Amino acid sequence: MLEIRDATLTVGRQQQTILKKLHLHYPRPHFGAVIGPSGCGKSTLLKIVAGLLEPQEGQLIWNGQDVAEEEDIAPAELGYVPQFSICQPALTIRETLDDALRLRVRGLSAEQRAERLENVLRLVGLDQIPDRANRQLSGGQLRRLGLGLEIVSEPKLLLCDEVTSGLDPNSEDDIVRLLQRLAHEGDRLVLSVTHSLEHLELYDSVTVLKEGEVVYCGPPDKLLHYFSATSPNEIFARLAERTGEEWNQLWQEHQENYALPALPEQPPTDEKETAQPAGALAQFLLLLSRRWKLFFRAKGEVALQLTLLFLFPAMVVPFAWHGLPQIQNLSLGMDVSMAERFKESLQFTQQTSQVGGLVSGLIMFQVILMTLMGSNNGAREIVSERLLYEKERLAGLLPGAFLASKVTYTLVLVLVQSIWMTIFVRVICQLPGDLLAQGAMLFLANAALTYLTLAISSWSDTTEQSSLISIYFVGFQLPLSGALLAMPELLGMLTRPFIAAYWSWSGYLQTMRDTRFYDLASAITDTPLSALNTCTWVLVWHVIAGIVIAYFGCHASRWK
Repeated sequence: MLEIRDATLTVGRQQQTILKKLHLHYPRPHFGAVIGPSGCGKSTLLKIVAGLLEPQEGQLIWNGQDVAEEEDIAPAELGYVPQFSICQPALTIRETLDDALRLRVRGLSAEQRAERLENVLRLVGLDQIPDRANRQLSGGQLRRLGLGLEIVSEPKLLLCDEVTSGLDPNSEDDIVRLLQRLAHEGDRLVLSVTHSLEHLELYDSVTVLKEGEVVYCGPPDKLLHYFSATSPNEIFARLAERTGEEWNQLWQEHQENYALPALPEQPPTDEKETAQPAGALAQFLLLLSRRWKLFFRAKGEVALQLTLLFLFPAMVVPFAWHGLPQIQNLSLGMDVSMAERFKESLQFTQQTSQVGGLVSGLIMFQVILMTLMGSNNGAREIVSERLLYEKERLAGLLPGAFLASKVTYTLVLVLVQSIWMTIFVRVICQLPGDLLAQGAMLFLANAALTYLTLAISSWSDTTEQSSLISIYFVGFQLPLSGALLAMPELLGMLTRPFIAAYWSWSGYLQTMRDTRFYDLASAITDTPLSALNTCTWVLVWHVIAGIVIAYFGCHASRWK
């Protein structure tokens, strides 16, 4: 049984009231409709029940327990179907439901999981097309899949937000009858927000809201009489005749003649939910496996990664296709004239400047390409599936397990990209120095930008926003690194700690410290170079900072 006592919700700086003193109660099993004009608070009501929004006043009682004291309704008890379809287009119906079952219910054997999966497919009417890809489903089939995702854990409370919106009449009729069956045959309370008034006779109750106020909550057969309407379509016209407050006052006066029977007194139940979400490790492994499955099914994504992997190193090597040029020493002979000595010295200076610039440029070019790869790795990784993540989080997904799967997936990309860039350029251009240390500098530059843009992705609202911010972030790497032009000392001190490209470039140069190429490269720059150990630790902290910021971003709710 569900009881909402005087729930009030205000939002914004001006404290706009979305819901005002809502007092509602529903038994179980029960199939209830929630209707009203746009913006009246219907979806907000469901979000309060689901725990996505916290009212400033009032109580939510579920099965005799104050939800505020129980830290929201347990994931196994709650199913929430939002008004938008949330699933991975590349997966099949069976794969999608199986993933949901693995995430939401622990302890099932393979046979038990297969049996429950078949029951869910049959119940929602998708048992004839279980291996069809989600991208090929019609609107009605997507709604059925959304319902299937919520009932895999056999919840006793099912919230549906406009699940029939945009469907043809036949599909709408099928979905409403399915919801009715889920309520009555599964001993569930099903609340469905809808704009349609075509199937009111199938509901056990109808709740009408206007301007955040309750104006009716009773059986459908008394609805027309209460609003003095001859058909359901007249109800919205009647609602427009009074304000929400006036309708609520009228309801307070007459509700005893129309309202649902009062709920019996129910002591707090000691019954525990039978289903528990999967553990952190199981969630991590499932999400990681799913991410790689999606990667290999996305031909465009695979093609892009392969293009970047082979194209970017190929862009570096033409500048030193035959290796670095040899550095000729000054003859310093006493048998040549002063003019020839001056000419030879000038040529030597010009040569060393060119070689030093080439070495520094080759290193910085690799670093910048690594940061571009990092941005591509992380910028869209979280925000592109944010709604799916929020939905699975409501069902018990742990933010730490989700982020760990993203960190591990991108880590593999970073490793492959960095190793290939290091070896390919080393072989062709014959750069001297410690190969392992050079690879570490490129790896850390790539990882730093990957996880910093992953953090940006975790706080962004859209993929476009995340991509744009990440591009700007990468764009500042080259000019603020000081590799091309030395910055004023104060500006360099202020910005350098945040520029991963500087630390990678400086650390890479330090791996050549025992060669003349280091002397030449350092001679042409006025930017101070840092020690290899310092560069390593700063880049490691960049990586850690990106992961920590992303973790807090994953904890912050992004429901609209």
